[in-house]
Amino acid sequence: MKYKKPVFRIFCTFLTALALLTAPLSSARAQLGGSIIRDTEIEATLKLWAQPLMEAAGLPPGSVNIILVQNNALNAFVAGGPNIFLYTGLIEKTENPGELIGVMAHEMGHITGGHLIAAHAALERASYESIVGVVVGAAAAIATGNGGAAAALSSGFSNIAARRFLSHSRVQESSADQAAMTFMQKAHIDPSGLSSFLETLESEELLPADQQTEYIRTHPISRNRIEALQTRLNQTPETGQGFSPEMVEQHNRMKAKLAGFINPGNVAWQYEDGDHSIAADYARTIASYRENRPEEALKRVDALLERERDNPYFLELKGQMLVDFGRVQEALPPYRKAVEILPNAGLIRIALGHALLESGGGEESMQEAIVQLERAQQTEPRSARVHRLLATAYGRTGREDIAKLNLAEEALLQRRFDYARRQAEAAKDSFKEGSREWLKAQDIIAYLDNVTKEK
Repeated sequence: MKYKKPVFRIFCTFLTALALLTAPLSSARAQLGGSIIRDTEIEATLKLWAQPLMEAAGLPPGSVNIILVQNNALNAFVAGGPNIFLYTGLIEKTENPGELIGVMAHEMGHITGGHLIAAHAALERASYESIVGVVVGAAAAIATGNGGAAAALSSGFSNIAARRFLSHSRVQESSADQAAMTFMQKAHIDPSGLSSFLETLESEELLPADQQTEYIRTHPISRNRIEALQTRLNQTPETGQGFSPEMVEQHNRMKAKLAGFINPGNVAWQYEDGDHSIAADYARTIASYRENRPEEALKRVDALLERERDNPYFLELKGQMLVDFGRVQEALPPYRKAVEILPNAGLIRIALGHALLESGGGEESMQEAIVQLERAQQTEPRSARVHRLLATAYGRTGREDIAKLNLAEEALLQRRFDYARRQAEAAKDSFKEGSREWLKAQDIIAYLDNVTKEK
């Protein structure tokens, strides 16, 4: 992997709110934080929906990444370049594909509008988890008035820098609205979802700050903004045309999957007993898995596969279940079939690589794991996990030099710079000068030298 040196820009649409200014540090972290979750199916759906918006916005195909943050808050932000972070709480609150598409179009409006602020170059090679850590650290600094909170989590942001980093104006929000409308019009997408989403939230502006959703706090809404959108909606032929049954089903499955994984205990209340749609059964299947009911979960996932035999996401789910239920060898066939159907799904390849490492197989299994994981890192350049697994696989095959190189890559993504340097230097000494691996180690060291100078 080549380490380029672009001017790194990072932007977050969080605004300072009274509730955060008065909240304790732990509360600030809880409200704005959250863990990154990765899901091939949901990400594929969001990328599919975002593609026509990117084309309309003049952004290169695939240049915008969509990342999920597990947090019940209703929020979204752009950070670390053209990366849109969507809170799962926001997805769960949307009523139709149009509302979610409208939010993504709005965030793309911030990207194309240049509402970006330069940040520390150390984040050029940060994992998504580290980027979210920067956001949480900056918010915590504002919440507590303690710049040290940001320094601890976000590469040395001062309190003043944190405020500048997070500040965002109504003018920019309105500009992003208008850009979103333009993108949806050019793409011939029904734009009414953005307006209906904002109208649903508008009444919350009258509530005390601590009772408002995060989206209200971070994306200030005004009647003027909604009226401006309505004017353009009235001029758009696609307004009210809705979305295809396929997109509606994708939205239903997305929400069902999140419900099953995040709130399995609520699934029985969320879906009526008589509802045997695939989305409803999908949620029930995942809930039974999450609540550790192995036989029921496997029976349910097999029933889903009877309805859609070659659904790679059902196959992936079955593989995940079997690994977690301690039946690792049985997980390999569904994982392999899923990879065969979706050869560019890096996350599934990582899961297969992990299963191979856990399978107890010999040299052949280790070599297959390495092949899968090396292929996966081509599409998952910000994944620290893939490098950890590669280090394990290479270590087991006696290639300690390449294992150290992958540990350096992992540490770099996690911004553990001292450890990354030690591993890269140790690895470099093991390789022939000028070799591919030697150049990789040298590139890491050179990058770390640049970060040190910037500090």
